[in-house]
Amino acid sequence: MTDWEKCVAFHGHACGGLTIGYKAAQYAARLLDLPECTDEETVCISENDACGVDAIQVLLGCSIGKGNLLFHMTGKQAFSFYHRGTGKSVRLVLRDKPGEMNREESFQYYQSREPEELFDVKPTRIALPERARLFDSYICAGCGERTGANWVRMHNGKPLCPDCYPAYDRFRV
Repeated sequence: MTDWEKCVAFHGHACGGLTIGYKAAQYAARLLDLPECTDEETVCISENDACGVDAIQVLLGCSIGKGNLLFHMTGKQAFSFYHRGTGKSVRLVLRDKPGEMNREESFQYYQSREPEELFDVKPTRIALPERARLFDSYICAGCGERTGANWVRMHNGKPLCPDCYPAYDRFRV
C-alpha cells in the first residue's frame, strides 16, 4: 500500500483537503529532514481541523494523544512543523488556486502539483511547544468523575472539573 493509499484508508475517501495535508507533510519532511514516525520528535501545529490533518497523522505520526499534534485555530490552510532533535521548524501556507474550480477540478489541481507549487514557506510564528506532560488527577466534587489536575478548578475548597465549575462572567449584566 502506498503512502497515499494509507492516507485515504485512514481518512475514508480521497479529496482535495486530504491532498493538501499529504503534500504539506511530504514537503515538511523534506524541508526539515524529518525521521519516519518517531514518538514526539515531529510536532505539527495545524491552523485548521480539516481533512489534511489526517494525512499529517498518517505520514508524520503526529497525534493528539501523543501531544505532538496541536491546533491553533485560525481557519487557514497553514501548518507549522517542528523537529525537536534539530530545532528546525517551518510554516507552510497554502497558496490560492488559480481561478474558480469545482471539487473535482480542485482535487485534480492539488494532485497534479508538487508541494513547492502549493505552499509558501515561512518561518514559524509559534514557539515549539513543550513535550506533553503527565498530570495527577482528582475526583470532581460535583460529578464524581476523575479529572486531570491541570483542568481542576477549586471552588469553596473543593476540586471541580470544567463542566461543574460555575461560570464566572461579571460582564453579563
